[in-house]
Amino acid sequence: MIAEDELHELGRDSGAHGEVVLRRRGPVTELVVDGVFAMDDVDTSTERALATEALRRCPGADLRVLVGGLGLGWTAATVLADPRVAAVDVAELQPALVGWAGAGLLPGLPELPAGRLRLLVGDVADTLAGSPGRWDAVLLDVDNGPAFLVHQFNAGLYAGAGLTAALAALRPGGVLAIWSSDPAPELAGRLATLPGATDVEHLVLPVERDGRRFDHALVLARAAQSPADGPTG
Repeated sequence: MIAEDELHELGRDSGAHGEVVLRRRGPVTELVVDGVFAMDDVDTSTERALATEALRRCPGADLRVLVGGLGLGWTAATVLADPRVAAVDVAELQPALVGWAGAGLLPGLPELPAGRLRLLVGDVADTLAGSPGRWDAVLLDVDNGPAFLVHQFNAGLYAGAGLTAALAALRPGGVLAIWSSDPAPELAGRLATLPGATDVEHLVLPVERDGRRFDHALVLARAAQSPADGPTG
């Protein structure tokens, strides 16, 4: 039996973007970035909802999906569980996380499926900027959203230019979905002002933990399509 407070370090690495630590506290896996607690897998419902809510709004099959931020692998795994998804790209800034995924240390992705998943080391902003019209869905879970940044340079991803680049990386009618550790009505409002965005939604996702309620959120938008593209269904 594993003691609830027993701490076991699974991996530690320092690089250009700071130190990242993967550890297990009893049965719970935790990720710490630059000494700041980033996430654990006590409750993964909202990370999985990032995938299911985006894909629920994507019609058709042979879908291509980009996930920004690997985390503990739960979002990518949920995307892969949808049989309509043909290919998943995951852009992750920390090389160590990609290595730990390959070693089977991430609880959400204990095995990497061959052929449908690509793990890319790099800034998701660079991936978005170089890939116009490529994906049916772009899912962003970077630095816990705009309100809780470990790395301030990620703020640009949630500014107007970053959001415009994310929308441009979608095929017409594709879906952008953003996870936030807190409600983000300002982010939804910013998206709604962009000419490339339609059907903007702000979903609050309450989670009960340690006797307390925490409100996480998803912000979703659809990439505008030209009249020649026709309806999305």
